[in-house]
Amino acid sequence: MNRHNKSGISGLAKLDMPREKLSARGPEALKDEELLAILLGTGYEGKNVLEVSKAILRKHPKEKLLDLTFQELTSLKGVGQAKAATLMAGFELAKRALNRGVGILPAISKPADVLPLVADLREKRKEHFVALLLNARNQVLHREDVSVGSLNASLVHPREVFSPAVERAAAAVILVHNHPSGDVTPSRDDLDLTDRLVKAGQIMGIDVLDHLIVAKQAFLSFKERGLF
Repeated sequence: MNRHNKSGISGLAKLDMPREKLSARGPEALKDEELLAILLGTGYEGKNVLEVSKAILRKHPKEKLLDLTFQELTSLKGVGQAKAATLMAGFELAKRALNRGVGILPAISKPADVLPLVADLREKRKEHFVALLLNARNQVLHREDVSVGSLNASLVHPREVFSPAVERAAAAVILVHNHPSGDVTPSRDDLDLTDRLVKAGQIMGIDVLDHLIVAKQAFLSFKERGLF
């Protein structure tokens, strides 16, 4: 008997199947490939849906999965137009929720963890400056969209960053802005502004953990580069 089938996952106990596991233990208990498997629903001949999910995540880590176009999704084996539409709808809903600061988001442990929370910035044609407000466990409490336009002292004043942080009792902030040009090299204005905000945070007792510059195909972490 073929151990694979298109609609399910044979060989697994019922409570270990993604939908049943989610129902019994909650979404937090599921691995990334199990969450993706629920969205996909089925695999294809010779591959069950979990195997398809794992293959997709090996090729496109979750940090980049949200940025795939409809055409890129449909080019993945096992993902047709209907599944691609389901995935894109789910991704877009998640982006919109995150952009509005809804709920408590996962803890930030490395710069790449920030990218899904600011995925929209990578497509913007103007510079956008964002502050992620974190609690003492580095969980994101809120995303504050601070300004739109080339960075300078008049557009990004410390009060615009730290007033919302004080209101939400944030312990730290992560700064993010985009470079529509695609070049993530920090400018002199970027460096000066970061230094100013780090010093303001020290006075306020709110740590600036990092400043990320993001572009469509790349990102730069000031912390990783030792820029502050």
